[in-house]
Amino acid sequence: MAAASLEHVNVTVSNAKDTAEMLCKLFDWKIRWSGAALNGGVSYHVGGNDSYLAVYSNGGCQKAGDNYLTPGSLNHIGVEVADLGAVEERVKALGYEPYTHDDYDPGRRFYFRDGDEIEIEVVSYQ
Repeated sequence: MAAASLEHVNVTVSNAKDTAEMLCKLFDWKIRWSGAALNGGVSYHVGGNDSYLAVYSNGGCQKAGDNYLTPGSLNHIGVEVADLGAVEERVKALGYEPYTHDDYDPGRRFYFRDGDEIEIEVVSYQ
């Protein structure tokens, strides 16, 4: 039997279209699919050919609590990139603030929070 691989993760955001467009700008991803979804919502699938991030919205605006203390919460989304510096400049250009820069084996990384306070880790193993 072949090893399993992660195909996608689905996360609720306040505006799926805006979040999808932001992710495409930062990571050179594409919108693989978009359309109607559960409970009258909408989903955008953004990523590459082998995996994607599904961003879903149904108009809700309730904010999440402290993810690292709440079982079942999403702590962060990790995205591997080839050029960490170039992506950090894109993050800043879109108005987000990078923080917690680390350089340790096996790679270098930083984090930022999007408009919904979802933490995104950007890492490079180059």
